[in-house]
Amino acid sequence: MAEPGRPVRVLVVDDDFMVARLHRDFVTRIPGFEVVGEARTGADALEMVASLRPDIVLLDVYLPDIAGTKVLERIRAGDHPADVVMITAARDSATVAHAMRYGAVHYLVKPFSSADLAERLRQVAEARRHLSRSSPEPWGQADVDRVFRPVGPTAQTARGLPKGLSTETMELVVEGLRHQTEPEAAADVGERIGLSRVSTRRYLEHLVGMGWVEVSLKYGATGRPERRYRWSRD
Repeated sequence: MAEPGRPVRVLVVDDDFMVARLHRDFVTRIPGFEVVGEARTGADALEMVASLRPDIVLLDVYLPDIAGTKVLERIRAGDHPADVVMITAARDSATVAHAMRYGAVHYLVKPFSSADLAERLRQVAEARRHLSRSSPEPWGQADVDRVFRPVGPTAQTARGLPKGLSTETMELVVEGLRHQTEPEAAADVGERIGLSRVSTRRYLEHLVGMGWVEVSLKYGATGRPERRYRWSRD
């Protein structure tokens, strides 16, 4: 398990140098995550899992020496607690079934967006943190659901965006709001993430329409009431 306060350590496994570097760039842009290594072959991946002890492995299927599915088997057969996210162009049901059977926590089909990858990595990290909190009390269904959860808000809210809205900016807006406990104005959220009030409000209103964000009105002495937003789905 990742130690509290330290970044989540990620190993990228892909035989294509440029693709691996792209995935590294995706990961390093996510707060709280770091890439600890890149492997080009299945053998290198197994050695680096053993030596670096990453928290998460981003694993391609098509490797030059050992298929990624076999690498997954060997990781699960060892004493390595790393979680594995398959990132691959392999779309056949047999490969997907094999990955699920041997414990891959997610399966991303190339090409995918940075928002999709970020959402899955955050889910895995959250589940690992939840599992690391020992408690003498039995878990309820809500506790279990925090580990076995469906694809979460960033990936879902990024789909079907209106013209002019981007998945990358939506990701920023979601992360800028979702951990705040009190309703906030669009200007407050925008200032936190470096986006204008007008642009931030467009994204927030889209989230309201999807049911992910609640809106309330704050009345002042004069003028129109201020719209304030609060994340409502976590």
